[in-house]
Amino acid sequence: MLYPNSTDIDATGIDAMVNFSGIPLQLETIVDFLKQEVALKGVCQGILRRQIVEQSTQERNIFVTPEEIQAEANRQRYQNHLESASATFAWLSDQMITSEDWEMGIQYRLLSQKLAEHLFGGEVERYLAEHRFDFEQVSLYRIVVPYQQLAQELFYQIEEREISFYEAAHLYDIDENRRLQCGYEGKLHRWNFNPEMAAIIFGAPVEQVMGPFPSEQGYELLVVEAFISPELTEEMRQEIINRMFQEWLTHELEYRMYHQPEH
Repeated sequence: MLYPNSTDIDATGIDAMVNFSGIPLQLETIVDFLKQEVALKGVCQGILRRQIVEQSTQERNIFVTPEEIQAEANRQRYQNHLESASATFAWLSDQMITSEDWEMGIQYRLLSQKLAEHLFGGEVERYLAEHRFDFEQVSLYRIVVPYQQLAQELFYQIEEREISFYEAAHLYDIDENRRLQCGYEGKLHRWNFNPEMAAIIFGAPVEQVMGPFPSEQGYELLVVEAFISPELTEEMRQEIINRMFQEWLTHELEYRMYHQPEH
């Protein structure tokens, strides 16, 4: 146990009732709420995914040690600024969980990581080679303004070199952070855009102003600073393993849902 002296969250008749800050809630009411919020399916899928992970790790003799659980708990405490045992107990109470619940959650996440590495750690380079297109990035600058006429006028001024793209972003963009960065949006993957915009952006010449394009915020002008070929960094390696693992989990879940034996 992470904190064997912690106080459990009160629960009266847990099969039928949950105590929320002194207010009793029937489990049936909670389930009805999840149904009405169209969230019950996702919860059930999450439970089944956990069962798949637990069964798969048992079959492969994959386990986590108490030391690994404690190390992850310490990391989470540091991340959440829980510098004392009392602060940790208060946080657990606020989350309506016991120390045992927290420990089980940590154990599941560590098991998932180990299972993902076991299944797909040796497949990363092949996957990247087959999906290299998906992992290409672009360093992008963006200006978003509220009106099409203003966007069009800025486009012409930039084309005629009456104003630079970066100066226009600093003066006119509706987003304060982007104004401060002269329009810099960041390094983005293809999947950050819808297919039509991805085709336009990744097929554009470098440093050529594009647009205006309608968006949810208004109208935008874009400039590609550079295209970035994927490199197998540790961060990308983990991203690929996670993607392959989620694809595998989805496949396993669908198989179990639609291949149940008849009774």
